[in-house]
Amino acid sequence: MDAFLIISGFGVGVLVGLTGVGGGALMTPLLIFGFGIAPAVAVGTDLMFAAITKANGVWVHARQSSVEWCVVRWLLLGSLPASLLTLLLLGQVDTHTDATQDLMTTTLGLALIASAGALIFRRRLAQSDTGLVHDETGRKTQIATVLTGVVLGALVTLTSVGAGALGAAVLFWLYPRMKAVRVVGTDLAHAVPLATVAGLGHWQLGTVDWVLLGSLLIGSLPGIYIGSRLSAHVPEVWLRLVLASLLSVIGVRLVLFA
Repeated sequence: MDAFLIISGFGVGVLVGLTGVGGGALMTPLLIFGFGIAPAVAVGTDLMFAAITKANGVWVHARQSSVEWCVVRWLLLGSLPASLLTLLLLGQVDTHTDATQDLMTTTLGLALIASAGALIFRRRLAQSDTGLVHDETGRKTQIATVLTGVVLGALVTLTSVGAGALGAAVLFWLYPRMKAVRVVGTDLAHAVPLATVAGLGHWQLGTVDWVLLGSLLIGSLPGIYIGSRLSAHVPEVWLRLVLASLLSVIGVRLVLFA
C-alpha cells in the first residue's frame, strides 16, 4: 500500500508542478476512490499535505516579491474565522457517519466541478471588465475579497478543495490588473495558513493519518520538482483542458453516487 501511495503522490505532484493546481482536487478523490480512505480522513490528510507542499512555493514567491500581502490579509480575515467555525460544526457531529460522509463527498464533487469551470474560463476571467475594476483598492473590493475568503475557508475545510483553482479564478476576476504571477503567489500565500489551520483542526478531530501523509509526501515532493521543470515544455492550455475534464468527471461521479 505504501508503494502505491508513494507512486500516487508522485503522479499528483507532477501534475501540480505542471499546472500549479490540482493538489487537493486530485489527491482527495484519489484517496477516496483509489485507496478506500474515508472522506473525512482523506480531506484532513490532504489539508496537511497541501500546507506542507505549498509552503516552498510561498517562500519562492515571497523572495520574488510576487505576493500582494494586503490581499492575503483580506482573504484570511474571512477564511480563518470561517474555517474555525466549520471545524467547530464538524466537531459537533460524528464525521464517520454515512450522512456526514455523504455531505462531504457531495460538497467535494460540487467543488471539483466549480474548479473545472474556473480552469476552463480562467483566461476569460482574467480579461473580464468587472464593476470593481476601477476600485481594486477600494472598500467594495476589500469587502468582496473578505467574503471570498469566507466561502473558501468553509469550502477548503470541508473538502480540501478551493484554495487553488477557485481562489485564483476569483482573484483574476476581482483584480484584473494584477499580473498572473502575483495572482499565483497571492493565492499560495493565502492557501498555506488556511490549509494549516484547517489541517490542524482536522488533526484534533482525529481525521489526519500521519503515516498516509508521509507516504504521499515521499512521492509528491520530487514529483512537484520534476513537474515544475517540465512545465516550460508542455502547452499550458492542453494541460488545463485535460485537468478540467478529469475534475469534471470525478466531480459528477461524486455528486451522483455520494
